[in-house]
Amino acid sequence: MEATITGHLEGIKFGEIQIHKHVAVLPILTSNGHGPAYLTMKETIESSLLTVTEVSEGGHVPELKVINRADKPVLLIDGEELIGAKQNRVLNTTILLKEKLETVTPVSCTEHGRWSYQSGHFEESEYMMSANLRNIKNMSVSNSLKNSHRFASDQGAVWDGIGTQAAAAGVHSATGAMRDIHEARREDFDDWLEQYPLVSEQKGLLVMVNGKAVGFDMVSNIDAFRVIYPKLIRSYLMDAILEKPGKGKAASSHEKAKSFMSTILTCTEKRYDSVGHGQDYRYEGKKIVGSVQLALQTCYFN
Repeated sequence: MEATITGHLEGIKFGEIQIHKHVAVLPILTSNGHGPAYLTMKETIESSLLTVTEVSEGGHVPELKVINRADKPVLLIDGEELIGAKQNRVLNTTILLKEKLETVTPVSCTEHGRWSYQSGHFEESEYMMSANLRNIKNMSVSNSLKNSHRFASDQGAVWDGIGTQAAAAGVHSATGAMRDIHEARREDFDDWLEQYPLVSEQKGLLVMVNGKAVGFDMVSNIDAFRVIYPKLIRSYLMDAILEKPGKGKAASSHEKAKSFMSTILTCTEKRYDSVGHGQDYRYEGKKIVGSVQLALQTCYFN
């Protein structure tokens, strides 16, 4: 495994475990430095420093045009959703956008039943693709990178996953929109969110459901994580509230978390050029798929 990435993983410290019902969240803290200055998609779109549109008037489902007018890089997180234009999309990979530049960005559709203009540009959704759906998407993106060096997803598998999630949540969407599922269960999120407050110096989180680690995400900047956290935690809770509590006690602990992190260190690693700054590292192991964006001497894990 690349030395810089190994160093970041080994430097992770966990905060006090937060448990509610069958879901446990371990805040991730790290002393590995703060990395370069960058902005988030949410704050740059809201301040008109970032514009996202279809690549052309006719549009192209797997790509969007992103214009960064800021004098700093902008971090786009894998699974973040954009709404509007001809149909809603999510990002296929984490990208540190280059400053003052236009970038064609790989995406997946999250609204199967619409292909008509709702607006001339995209807005930032308050939601992120759930962890389970991100896993489905990321497996196909990793396969695409192996075969063609493209950050392309299996769009059919993404649509099928959204349909399955809608059925499990008891939600009907006229356009098959992922966002409609999240909106319909918003009150459920609100009840759970109080149980997992953001802590001081937090840069990431590791989530366990029924005592099993289901994933972790970490960025290098505390301020950026504060912006991303609300939709990131909801992306895990969407899956968790649809999964029944396990029978008996499925204990969550720091020891299980450390064991999960150790398993990640044994994954196979492949490196590709990123769409923005740096390199995109892909990891695969037994029941594990993940990626790391390594740019400007800092890492973004998901």
